[in-house]
Amino acid sequence: MKFEGTAKTNEGYLWLISLIAAIVGLVDSIYLAWIKIADKTAACSNIGDCDAVNNSQYSEIAGIPIALLGAGAYLLILILLVLEQRWPQQKVNMRLGIFGLSLTGTLYSGYLTYLEIAVLRAICPFCVVSAIAIFVILIAGLFRLRRSLIDID
Repeated sequence: MKFEGTAKTNEGYLWLISLIAAIVGLVDSIYLAWIKIADKTAACSNIGDCDAVNNSQYSEIAGIPIALLGAGAYLLILILLVLEQRWPQQKVNMRLGIFGLSLTGTLYSGYLTYLEIAVLRAICPFCVVSAIAIFVILIAGLFRLRRSLIDID
């Protein structure tokens, strides 16, 4: 990946930040999905109550663990990030997809965080990591999408 000039360098950094956040989110979500599916205890120590959150009624949608859905979203974001590098002519479409996924993920993470605090009264540090990762992707995605739309004009 070769970038020229400050704008291109910043764009490269934002792409890399998105990539790293997506990898962190994917690993985190896979771990939480494995904990849920294998009925294991999360390694939270005394930091939070992962089990209360991961075993709550809010941890699944139609029997599918939320963490598994999150892993799918992070995987899709990673695929779009890679495809963006392979097919630069589709850059705007890939960035729109990343923005849409990260916006949806951020809004849903906000809802889940509300449930953790207000309803369950338990915080899962791994869920917080995922919420931060998807939010970072959203913010980087906003800047990257803005740059793409400016380049079109």
